[in-house]
Amino acid sequence: MRFLILLSSLVLVSVSDIAHAKDVLVESPNKTIQLVFTDDNDLAQYKLIYKGKELIKPSKLGFTFVKAPSFYRDFSLSEVSRNAVDLTWEQPWGEQRLIRDHHNEVLVSFTHKVDKNISFLVRARVFNDGIGFRYEVKNQGELAITRELTEFFLPDSHAGKAYWIPGQGRERYEYLYNETLLNQVATAHTPMTVEYPDGTHVAIHEAALVDFAGMSLTKQELGKFTADLAPRADGVLVRKKGDFTSPWRTITVGDSAVSLINSYISLNLNEPNKLGDVSWVEPGKYIGIWWGMHIDKFSWGSGEKHGATTERAIEYMDFAAKHGFDGVLVEGWNTGWDGDWIANSELFSFTQSYPDFDIKKVTDHAKSVGIKLIGHHETSGGITNYESQMEAGFALYEKVGVAQIKTGYVAHGQNLKRRDENGIMRYEYTDSQDVVNHFIKNVSTAAKYNLSINTHESVKDTGLRRTYPNWISRESARGQEYNSGWAAPNPPSHIPLLAFTRMLSGPMDFTPGIFDLDYERVNEGGPEWGNKEFLRPLSTIARQLAQYVVIYSPIQMAADLPQNYENKPSPFQFIKDVPTDWEETRALQGKVGDYVVIARKEKKHRQYSGNDWYLGAITDEKERTVTVALDFLSDDATYEAQIYRDGDKVDFKTNPYDIIIETKKVKKGDLIKLRLAAAGGAAVRFKLL
Repeated sequence: MRFLILLSSLVLVSVSDIAHAKDVLVESPNKTIQLVFTDDNDLAQYKLIYKGKELIKPSKLGFTFVKAPSFYRDFSLSEVSRNAVDLTWEQPWGEQRLIRDHHNEVLVSFTHKVDKNISFLVRARVFNDGIGFRYEVKNQGELAITRELTEFFLPDSHAGKAYWIPGQGRERYEYLYNETLLNQVATAHTPMTVEYPDGTHVAIHEAALVDFAGMSLTKQELGKFTADLAPRADGVLVRKKGDFTSPWRTITVGDSAVSLINSYISLNLNEPNKLGDVSWVEPGKYIGIWWGMHIDKFSWGSGEKHGATTERAIEYMDFAAKHGFDGVLVEGWNTGWDGDWIANSELFSFTQSYPDFDIKKVTDHAKSVGIKLIGHHETSGGITNYESQMEAGFALYEKVGVAQIKTGYVAHGQNLKRRDENGIMRYEYTDSQDVVNHFIKNVSTAAKYNLSINTHESVKDTGLRRTYPNWISRESARGQEYNSGWAAPNPPSHIPLLAFTRMLSGPMDFTPGIFDLDYERVNEGGPEWGNKEFLRPLSTIARQLAQYVVIYSPIQMAADLPQNYENKPSPFQFIKDVPTDWEETRALQGKVGDYVVIARKEKKHRQYSGNDWYLGAITDEKERTVTVALDFLSDDATYEAQIYRDGDKVDFKTNPYDIIIETKKVKKGDLIKLRLAAAGGAAVRFKLL
C-alpha cells in the first residue's frame, strides 16, 4: 500500500492559552466552505456557509442523558487546536484506487459556564466538498444517552426537494424513495439528499458508525432536522463507559448531483485498515442458486424443489468456470429453512448440511474447475443464535476453501433477536447500538478466517470498508429481488434515485443481470404500468447491462439462471467482460431520480490490462438521449467502443429484449450519443487498440 503525504501540520494550544470566543471558523482548503461554531445564547451551535450562502442555519449540538447533566444550555466555546492535511491513500479495492484526503480541521471545546467539569469536544474537518464533525467526550463517567440534540437546519424548506426513505421502519432500508419538498419529510434514513433550484445539492449522512446507534433525521419544523438515534431494547439510545467518540456527522455539498457521487468524505473520515495484509480479499463476479428461489422455480427448504443440491451446485460451477466467473453462491444448503424460517431463527445451523448437499464434494469440484463456493449464512435476525455458532461456521468455510460469505438478517418490524446476560430475549433495531456492534464483530471475526462478508438486511454503510476491507459489500436498500414477482417491482426511477442517495454510502449488492423478463405474475390490484402490472423488472436488457457500471460493488452477481445467459450470448458478453475493481470513477451526468451516467476505468489485475474504460447510463420511465464527451480517455490513443444500447423497437412493457450491439473507433474529445429508451440504458466498453 502506497501513502503519499503531501502536507500535514498541527497546531496545539495549551490550556492556559485558550481564548474564549463567540465564534470559531474553519474554511475548506479552497475557501468555498466556511464552518462556524458559536455559543450564541449560551447554546452549542454550528452553521455552514457555502459560496457565501448560509447552507446550514445555526443548528444545535449536544446530548441529553438519563442521569448526567445535559450537554445543552449554558455552554461557552473555546478553540483547542487546528490541523491541515493533504495526503493521498490507496484502497486495496474500490471504485477509486487513490483517494485524496484534503481538509482543514479544528477541535473546539464547549464547557459549562457554571460547572467547569462538564464539557465536550467537537472535532470538525472541512473538505472542498463538505464537512464532517464528531463529538469527543472525556472524563464524564458512565453515560446513557436519551437524545442527540444535533440539528441540521436547512434553508428554503418550501423550495428544496428531498429524496429520502423512512427511517426506523418495518423494512429497514428496503423502501422506494420519496421525492418531496423538504418540509414534507418525516423521519428519514441517511443518506438523505436535497436539491435546490439553483443546482446546489446536499447529502446528509454519517461516517464510522462504531459502538453507537445509527442516525436517522426527524423533521422538527420546516427545514430543521434533528439526529434521531435507533433505540436499544432497553429504551436507551446509547450506553457508554469512559471516554468516547461519536460517529462523524457528514454534510456533502456540490453544484450538481454528480458532485455528490464524486466525493469521498465518508471514506476519508474512517480509520485506516485495521486488518493488515488483506490480499486475500478478492473482488469478482459470481452466479448463484438464488433467483430461481425468488421466481418459485426452486425452494430454500428441503423437498422436491430444493435448490441447494449437490448436483445443481456442480452444474452451476461448471457454467461459472466456463464463462470466467469467480464463484457460485448457494443458498439453502444448511438446515433450518423448513417451515417459517423468518420466524424460526433459532433453528438455523451453520455447519449442518441438508442430506442432499455434500459440501465437501461441492467444494472439491469447485477447486478442480478453478472457482470457489460462496458461503451463505441466513440468520433471520437471530443475533445470539448466530454468534453462538459463528466461529464454527467460519472454521468450516475456511476448511473447505470458501473465501466470501453472504449473510442475511431477514427480520421484519425491527425485531432482531438478542438474548441478554440473563437469557431474556430482547428485540433490537437493525441500527441499534448492540446490532451495530454485532456487525463489527461479524466482519472482524471473519477476518481471522480470511473470509469476506457481504451483508444483506444490514445496517447502512458508513465507510467502514476502509477500516475492515473484508466488509466487501452489503445490501441495505431495495434490491433486485423485489422485481422477481412477490412484490411490486422497483419503478424505473429507482436506480437513478439509488445512485444519488443510497449509493453515496458505499457498495451495494443489487444483483443485476436479469435476461428473462417473461415470467408474468400479474398483480390484479394495480394498473400502474398499463392495463395490468407485470411483477418483473421494469427494464430493458441494455439497462440490465448498464447496472454493472452504474451500481458499484466489488462483487457483482449475474443473477439470472444459467440457461437464460446461454440463450442470449451476445449481451452476456458484456457481463463477462466488465470488471468489478476500478482504478478511477467519474460520475459524468445525471439528475436525481431521472438519469445517471458514470464512467469507470478498470484496475490492472489478473485478466484486466488497466487500459479500458466502461460506461453505464440509465434513465427513468422517460426516453432521453445523452451526449457524452469522451474526455476521460487517454491522450493520443484509439479505442474500440463496444456499445450495447436499446434497440429502436424496444419497449420495457411489451418488448424489453430489443438491443443493438455495435462498435466504432473513438478517441479522447469525441462525443458519443446514446439513446436511452424508457426504463432503458446503455453500456459501453472502451477497449484500447
